[in-house]
Amino acid sequence: MKKTLLLLSSLVVSATFTFSATAQSYLPEFENAKVKVRSVQEPGAYAFPLKDIRLLDSPFQQAMERDAHYLLELEPDRFLVRFRENAGLKPKAKIYGGWEQAGVSGHSLGHYLSACALQYASTGDARFKKKVDYIVDELALCQQLRKTGYVGGIPKEDSIFADIAQGKIHSAGFDLNGGWVPWYTIHKVMAGLLDAYLYGDNVKAKDVVVKFADWTNNLTKKLTEDQMQTMLACEHGGMNDALVNVYAITGDKKYLDVSYRFHHRQVLDALSQRKDQLTGKHANTQLPKIIGCARRFELTNDAKDQTIADFFYQTVLQHYTYVNGGNSNFEHFGEPDKLSNQLSHQTSETCNTYNMLKLNRHLFSLNPQASYADYYERALYNHILASQNKETGMVCYYVPLQMGGKKEFSTPFESFWCCTGSGMENHVKYGESIYYRGKDGSLYVNLFIPSQLNWKEKGVTIRQETRFPESDTTRLFIQSAKTISFPLRIRQPKWISGAMQVRVNGTAIPEVHADANGYVVLTRPWKNGDRVEVVMQKSLYTEAMPDNASRLAVLYGPLVLAGKLGQTITDPVYGVPVLVSNPQDLLASIQPVAAEPLTFRTNHVGKPADVTLVPFHQLYDQHYSVYWDVFSQQGWVERQAAYEAEKKLQREIEERTTDVMRIGEMQPERDHQFKGEKTHAGDAMGRKWRDATDGGWFSFEMKVAADVPHSLYCTYWGSDSGNRVFDIFVNDVKVATQELENNNRNHFIEVPYPIPVNLTKGKQSVVVKIQAHAGKTAGGLFGCRMVKQ
Repeated sequence: MKKTLLLLSSLVVSATFTFSATAQSYLPEFENAKVKVRSVQEPGAYAFPLKDIRLLDSPFQQAMERDAHYLLELEPDRFLVRFRENAGLKPKAKIYGGWEQAGVSGHSLGHYLSACALQYASTGDARFKKKVDYIVDELALCQQLRKTGYVGGIPKEDSIFADIAQGKIHSAGFDLNGGWVPWYTIHKVMAGLLDAYLYGDNVKAKDVVVKFADWTNNLTKKLTEDQMQTMLACEHGGMNDALVNVYAITGDKKYLDVSYRFHHRQVLDALSQRKDQLTGKHANTQLPKIIGCARRFELTNDAKDQTIADFFYQTVLQHYTYVNGGNSNFEHFGEPDKLSNQLSHQTSETCNTYNMLKLNRHLFSLNPQASYADYYERALYNHILASQNKETGMVCYYVPLQMGGKKEFSTPFESFWCCTGSGMENHVKYGESIYYRGKDGSLYVNLFIPSQLNWKEKGVTIRQETRFPESDTTRLFIQSAKTISFPLRIRQPKWISGAMQVRVNGTAIPEVHADANGYVVLTRPWKNGDRVEVVMQKSLYTEAMPDNASRLAVLYGPLVLAGKLGQTITDPVYGVPVLVSNPQDLLASIQPVAAEPLTFRTNHVGKPADVTLVPFHQLYDQHYSVYWDVFSQQGWVERQAAYEAEKKLQREIEERTTDVMRIGEMQPERDHQFKGEKTHAGDAMGRKWRDATDGGWFSFEMKVAADVPHSLYCTYWGSDSGNRVFDIFVNDVKVATQELENNNRNHFIEVPYPIPVNLTKGKQSVVVKIQAHAGKTAGGLFGCRMVKQ
């Protein structure tokens, strides 16, 4: 049995969108006095204020409590160290480790400020309001001392921005004038300030962010279009988005005008023409730009911005998305619809799904369709909830979909990756998409999460009680001082098995059917004490890879099921079992385990052994597999020997590999201490490459095992030719000279270079250097691997 990869909606003709890549989505609310510029078009559905929704006991509330505990452990002064130093003030604490000690110090402060504001809105807990107010006071003081409107904690920020103001701009993609993505960090801080104002009720935050926007205007107003586009080649977060939101809260059009300066034409122009040129691009670099365009469309009705947002959203969901709702492998988009061989320990970056859900919410807001909520539910359970450690509250950078993979979580005070920051926010805002108010005064129930809605406009409280997804039933209880009429719209999920059953005050509604938008609509006068009971039967089904019908995942309702593989994978051949069954018999061979809710086990189809399947979001401390290779009985007879040999070879190579360098990608290059001169990076055939020209070079460190002979395997494109001659050095000793001259047309080639053992003796790492001959080109290099001989 096979179902479509994801439950997708049709292309939206027009949409209402909002806010940021790194902060709360500013969906239109029915009334919000803080927003001065309203949507040009009336939304089809309005978001409820987060403060009017309270979670009840469930895995989501438990995840929120773990996150809240962590937020209280963190110390604002440790995030503020470089902000105070750069303003001439003495720090009050020691700076946090990891990325905070690197060139993006400050990005975590923005996320933390957003998370505390969101937790305050979600619970009313004054401890988080206190943290918001303290941070804003500190930033206001630093800004006052700087006297320019700027406030930041970026190393070398003064020289970076002084050169930009003079039009001196150079970037290799993730660095700008020697700084690591400075605009990206600025966006995080501005987004945090906007959240502090809108969700943390801190008026001073508005003043600080407006002055910050004025500084941005003054810094960039003399730059030419070409200079701006050169600058935007460096990841810059959602600067366009932040500036549009400053426009929204002030009504001053100059901030809208500045947002257009941050319109990255290299990426956005193709999308505006409905051209998919995402292959090879860093995924989460693009998402903030798209959300910025979406927000601008909401406030301006700019058709080009609308097309960019719609086309990007549909393209990513239809062609680049895995079964858990996530996307990207090693942070990049691969080739569309070719996901089967893009499974690794770095699939589905969590920030990406955090952002995709924002875009999803805005599309729903204009055109409320159940298909949007179907995707939202899928990604919420199987990526966002699945990204948190159930014991520690720590979060994943990536949620691996590698067969036999295992999740790696952040540390409390040292990691501070981008996804640590978005992870701070993810788990304190689960209330935001459960309910919506229809433009006709109706109530949409999108998610089946235990919660209570205080619908102040109607004077009604809606309490949802459920043990879903363990149970098939959810119950809605209505409390109201007076009888009131409104349509109640309950999503009929795409995964439902059979018809939805609905009872009102115990009486069954006959012939329940969803409307054209996927909702069962109950319109009647509602009085205090009314209750609605909804039964949605779940069943097992499978979803196959778009490019491999025999590699598939197993689902139960909205839940992706994962096979439990234990603390270690010991099988020397398979690693991960395969499933051998004729297609029509596979689902029947997967049986529920008695007295263990949401737990299943294969029955005599697993080779070399059967497996137990549980919801993916429950696993955090052992190896697992989400995707399975499935063979028919006859197919297994024909393929068994070759399959086992292939798997054995893959495992041997992995065991012998001491390091892999993914050249041309930001994080791997920083992790490997990349350096270079006259070097350039790009993408082709779905992979990143790097070269150097006319005597130029680039170098990086690679791990080795001391006293063991190694070979360096380098990957090239076999069609490269024309003056491509270069030397390869290890610790400044030349180990090879390579010439590329149509070595194997239209194929990648992997060339091994043996390394003398004396170069690795007693060492944990070596420096690999690729240097072009004079007048020649080195590479393109598409990656390399250090392998024990």
